[in-house]
Amino acid sequence: MTGFYEQLHDRSRKRFALLVDPDKYDDRALEVLIRHINQDQPDLLLVGGSILFNPIEITITALKLGTRLPVFIFPGNAIQLSDRADGILFLSLISGRNPEFLIGNHVLAAPHLNRSGIEVIPTGYMLIENGRSTSVEYMSHTSPIPAGKTEIAVATAMAGEMLGLKAIYLEAGSGAAHPVGLEMIGAIRKNISLPLIVGGGVNSAETAEELYNAGADMVVVGTIFEKEPGRVRDFCALRDKLNRK
Repeated sequence: MTGFYEQLHDRSRKRFALLVDPDKYDDRALEVLIRHINQDQPDLLLVGGSILFNPIEITITALKLGTRLPVFIFPGNAIQLSDRADGILFLSLISGRNPEFLIGNHVLAAPHLNRSGIEVIPTGYMLIENGRSTSVEYMSHTSPIPAGKTEIAVATAMAGEMLGLKAIYLEAGSGAAHPVGLEMIGAIRKNISLPLIVGGGVNSAETAEELYNAGADMVVVGTIFEKEPGRVRDFCALRDKLNRK
């Protein structure tokens, strides 16, 4: 593995990723977000969503032209691809049993990714119950792992590592009622050696700090910046504080 994965695999430092849903930003809002991104410098920009009405390439191109940060695809399905990205989190929904999200979409995407030459990070994607139904749950036709079933989550993450995946992503879902539980994060962290990414339901830097302290190597935040882009600074400042320790 090369590129951003080398940074992510260095677990001596915490990382912060900003998720951009192309449907949530018009041109002006994206300009404002880019200004805050350049001021405060997240580690990674992710682009994608469960279903998109706006072309993913437009947002990727704007971020590539407006910043110097790596831009990765966070795909909701096999058609969310672009040669203009730096890479892709190649998500396999290992918490579910829908073959299309375990391998089917990946087969369709593989020839394009092979031609494009962008960085591919095979990622075990685990949907965790958060108190409300999410877009990912509906679109993938899968049930999340119950929040109280830590042993199932741990075994699933361990299986993902044994299968050769390169990162584990715990997802509570966009606009989740609450983030993934700290006990679950900590238990998974103790049982895998892969980079651990956590996203969904993170509405403050204080919450993000709890996730980092529980064992997250990278926290992903998106929804709150759609209305308050200036809060990018809070999360970048937290990351910097933790990395100074």
